[in-house]
Amino acid sequence: MALIDKIFGKKPKTLSELSPQELRREEILLTKERDKLFKKIEQVANDKQKIFQQGAAQKSPELRKALAMQFELKTQEQMLAGRQLNVRSKELLTVSRMRLVKENLPKMSGAMGRLNLTEKDVARITSWIEDDSVSQDMYMERLDEILNLGAQSDEDAMAAAGLSGTGQELMNIWSQMDQGALKHEEAFDEADKAVRRRTGSPEKNL
Repeated sequence: MALIDKIFGKKPKTLSELSPQELRREEILLTKERDKLFKKIEQVANDKQKIFQQGAAQKSPELRKALAMQFELKTQEQMLAGRQLNVRSKELLTVSRMRLVKENLPKMSGAMGRLNLTEKDVARITSWIEDDSVSQDMYMERLDEILNLGAQSDEDAMAAAGLSGTGQELMNIWSQMDQGALKHEEAFDEADKAVRRRTGSPEKNL
């Protein structure tokens, strides 16, 4: 059962009633679950590589057939874990955004969030979490609609809970590595420069 189910209706408190500390605890649990799935997907991907290499080295049709079946099973396992990872990531995003709203509400004098989620709102959030077709970006936008985040506070929350500009640069760098456009050493240097540039830490000061 997803941890978010424990928050949405399975506990005495609703999501909007949880304190920042309680939300932080749920956030930690979800992060651990997400990290386990991340490692599992990595391991399955490595296993598939080994199976593929074994099949390429074999000449026996019977052995190749067995390896092909094993490769297919590993692929199904990878896809299932990937879907679970997508769900956990959305759950974590939901809890993180709620925590940010709770923590910033006193400072923003009511500018952030209404914090009175209805049963209908909860049902919509839950359905979006489970829907694979709803991307992370789309989910973030819809969640923010429900939370009624203000423009500036929304920008701050996205920087803290979503993919930042630096994160997007890293994604682009990794993509260039996949295409062979950047070598590992060059890519690391570019990533390091991107982080320093975004955080305002010039190399000469380090």
